[in-house]
Amino acid sequence: MFTGFTDETVDFMWGIRFNNERTWFEAHKETYLTHFYRPMTELGDEIYEFIRDKRPDYGLIRKVTRIYRDARRLHGRGPYKDHLWFSVEQPSEQWTAHPTFWFELGPEGWNYGMGYYMPKPLTMAKLRARITRDPAPMEKLMRSLSRQQEFTLETEDYKKPRAAAPSKLVEPWYQAKSFVVDHGEKLTEELFGREIVERLKAGYEYLLPWYDYFVTLDGDPDPREV
Repeated sequence: MFTGFTDETVDFMWGIRFNNERTWFEAHKETYLTHFYRPMTELGDEIYEFIRDKRPDYGLIRKVTRIYRDARRLHGRGPYKDHLWFSVEQPSEQWTAHPTFWFELGPEGWNYGMGYYMPKPLTMAKLRARITRDPAPMEKLMRSLSRQQEFTLETEDYKKPRAAAPSKLVEPWYQAKSFVVDHGEKLTEELFGREIVERLKAGYEYLLPWYDYFVTLDGDPDPREV
C-alpha cells in the first residue's frame, strides 16, 4: 500500500539531475528503489486497481517507466531520467497512439491526466468526423470541463483548422493534432502521505467518461473512405 513519497524522493530527483552519471546512480540506487521506484509502483497499483474495477471490460494494464533513458535518444543528456511516471492503458505495441491515464513526478512538480502522447493523424481525423456526425457527446464533455477547476484541455495545434466546427464549444478539436486533459502543480504536502491517493481517484473518476469517448475511436470508419 502506498504510504507517501519522502524527502529522500525529492533529494534523489535533484541529485540525479545534477549528477547524471553511472557512478552517482549506483551509489544511490537503493535510495532510488526504496524512495522513488517502489512508492511509484505502489501508487500505480492502487490507481490501476481503482480504474480497473470501474472499467473491468477494458483489459487495462499498469506500467511504471524505467529510470534509464533510451540510449538511442540521449542527445547529449545523461543516461537517467530525473522523473518517473506510471500509466494505466490498454496493452498495445504503439501505446503512444492510444488514450492513456498517467501520473508523473519530477523534482519541480507533479502532474496527472488522460490523453495521447502521439495520436495518429487518422485518429484525430476520426475524432473530427465523429464530432461532426454527433457533436452532443463532446459538447457535454466540454461543458463539464468548464464547470470544474482541476483539469484543463491542452492541445498541440495545426496552424489552421482542419475543418469547420459544428459549434463554438468544440472548435479546439478541429485544430488539435494532439491533446491531454491534465492537471499539474509544484510539489505539495499531499504527496508525502495518502491524501494524494484520494485526490487522484477523484480526478481519474472525472476523466473516465473522457477515456470512454476516445478509447473506441480506432473502430470508427476511416473518414477518407466515407
